[in-house]
Amino acid sequence: MSEDARSQEQTPEGAKLHKVSRKWFIDWVLGAGAGALGASVLYPVTRYLLPPPAGESTTNSVTAPFKAGDLPRNAGRVINFGGKPALVLRTPSGELRAFTAICTHLGCTVQYREDLTQIWCACHNGHYDLNGRNIAGPPPAPLAPYDVNVRGDQIVVSKKA
Repeated sequence: MSEDARSQEQTPEGAKLHKVSRKWFIDWVLGAGAGALGASVLYPVTRYLLPPPAGESTTNSVTAPFKAGDLPRNAGRVINFGGKPALVLRTPSGELRAFTAICTHLGCTVQYREDLTQIWCACHNGHYDLNGRNIAGPPPAPLAPYDVNVRGDQIVVSKKA
């Protein structure tokens, strides 16, 4: 009897059945498992090496979530500016200023220190003056400034033109 004849049997209705050998089944299961393992390892590696494109924020201005009268002299608050932090501060003389709140050293979020009257990065003790210029520590560049306007009682922060 030929090999094809052995692997096929006739059913009463005339349909042919293929017998599956154990070796073929085990090979198939091991191959499918290896393929699944390979895919589960390659997918996160590929996602890490090829991150999705992140465009520049299209936000040009935001209204601070607090009123102008709520920010006393010599105080500052961090707000959300298009998905990134921004620092709004009122100087001891009463002037409103705003800067990006991302340190130019390693990207940590800066804050206003009332006791020093400076903008401070806690990560590596970087200091900026009230004009955003780096004055101490490792930050290599000044903070990017924003325009600040008061409309009624609202503080509007916008990108420099």
